[in-house]
Amino acid sequence: MATTSTRQRKVYGGSRRKLVLAFDIGTTFSGVSYSILDPGQVPEIKGVTRFPAHEHIRGESKIPTVIYYDRAGNVRAVGAEAVQEGVVNDIALEEVQEANKWKLGFPGPRFKLHIRPKSGSSESNRIANSIPALPPGKTVVQVLADFLLYLTKCTQAYIQTAHANGRDLWDSVASSGNIDYVLSHPNSWEGYQQTQLRDALVLAGLVPDVEQALSRVSFVTEGEASLHFAIDHGLAMRNIQVGDGIVIVDAGGGTIDVCAYRKTASSGIAFEEIAVPQCHFHGSVFVSVLARLFLQDYLEGSEFYDDIDHVVRCFDKSTKVQSDKRRSIKVFFNLRYVHSELQEFNMPFFLQHVILVGGFSASDWLLEKVDEALRPLGLNIIRPDSHVNKAVSDGAVSFYLNRLVKTRISKVAYGTFASPLYDPNNDEHRRRQSSASYTSVSGERRIRGFFQAILPKNTPILEDAEFRRNFVSQLDSKSKDKMKTIDYEVWCYKGSDPDPRWKDTDPGNFVKLCTVQIDTSRLPFTRKPSKASRKELPEKEFWFLTYSCILSFSGNELHAQMAWMDPEGIEKR
Repeated sequence: MATTSTRQRKVYGGSRRKLVLAFDIGTTFSGVSYSILDPGQVPEIKGVTRFPAHEHIRGESKIPTVIYYDRAGNVRAVGAEAVQEGVVNDIALEEVQEANKWKLGFPGPRFKLHIRPKSGSSESNRIANSIPALPPGKTVVQVLADFLLYLTKCTQAYIQTAHANGRDLWDSVASSGNIDYVLSHPNSWEGYQQTQLRDALVLAGLVPDVEQALSRVSFVTEGEASLHFAIDHGLAMRNIQVGDGIVIVDAGGGTIDVCAYRKTASSGIAFEEIAVPQCHFHGSVFVSVLARLFLQDYLEGSEFYDDIDHVVRCFDKSTKVQSDKRRSIKVFFNLRYVHSELQEFNMPFFLQHVILVGGFSASDWLLEKVDEALRPLGLNIIRPDSHVNKAVSDGAVSFYLNRLVKTRISKVAYGTFASPLYDPNNDEHRRRQSSASYTSVSGERRIRGFFQAILPKNTPILEDAEFRRNFVSQLDSKSKDKMKTIDYEVWCYKGSDPDPRWKDTDPGNFVKLCTVQIDTSRLPFTRKPSKASRKELPEKEFWFLTYSCILSFSGNELHAQMAWMDPEGIEKR
């Protein structure tokens, strides 16, 4: 009998077999799901359930996000192999036999958090203090590349043995470059973090170069992947009508991601995002961090102080995930983030269901407390019976096969800095007259540092919709002859101002995302007379170009372009 998810999927319409691999690199545990796309067949989503050192655990779908390196920087053990009893001592013994001293690099778990967005807040500093340092000489991209390569080799071995024609299947897609990748990430991660993940895939040799990675690698937030998982398993669709909404709470090892969606289609399945997705670094690893701090204070001066590492390991394996109503562990859980984020959504009448997924949701105590906090608000709390730790990787494959979210909400304000004409009647202009005003080559007085929003925060974004603003570039002849490219920078504003205008009012919350460059030889500059004095511009003319800055999103990735009109009136990009 076909599963619910299979019945909802369309037949694969491609002409060649393709393999889709989805990596869920979690803060504490990681997994892989995949789908084999055969022409004319309905794709199925499968998970890798066998890993080295996990063979004795039937159906185990995740491994610890851990790598051991030797002092030469070579990978010695990964995943479940790295946490086997005695493995560190064995590696150390080998190293001692080779030299009088050795250094073992141990970046995990939590090495993934080295590429998190950094805000400089007290919360960000707390996170930074809890993340183990990377091994000497290793960057986070190198560590991610090693880990991705290991996951891929495990997937290759699994497919080759789990399918009747597994070896031929793998060889056919690997040799032809017909493997696409989907990487999930926390809700708050954006272009910089996506670039780091893409670079890691290239460094690992899984795709040959960045150009191919741009077409073969997709990204999805953990919240949206979890929505796909929930829908595929019928968890949210039984009673949801058009206009009804659901909240996805992905409680993972490092983060708690909260998203809200509303069903929009009467036929078929389509959703729109109804609030900016939230991400808080209060996952299960920080429960352990708080447990350690508590024990260090409680056991200080006692004979058990040196056993704190062992006590915390036991806490992780048992107490933290078991149903336990004792008050002693309540100090380690913080639910106000889930509750407050739902309140920020203003609790619209159509919000009915909260779906709890992620490895942290296995805690019965956590489920009980979330239910106690949210059920009085009229919300129905749902936790899948099993496989919640596969929600993100399975959902990432589902996202690749059929994107159900048609509209998303912009998380921040996107735009660029411009120099508008100086207005003596504008208080903001007069305030910056001495520090930011200047005379352009056109002879006009302008003022620097104005943030021109192209895509404001909280704007609904349809898939592949474009947002644009027109700008001008002015150059004198000398500058035009020397300049090889025209650049424009894309910035975002992450602060609390609902209408950010000037960089100097909140400089720490403006973040540069990328730079778009265009060869000046392609651009149709025109001459115009200048109002500038002969002393300011001897030739009395300047070069002028009108162009458009265009922003769009494909899924969860930002794309930036520059457009202009050629002499025949045809738009070029």
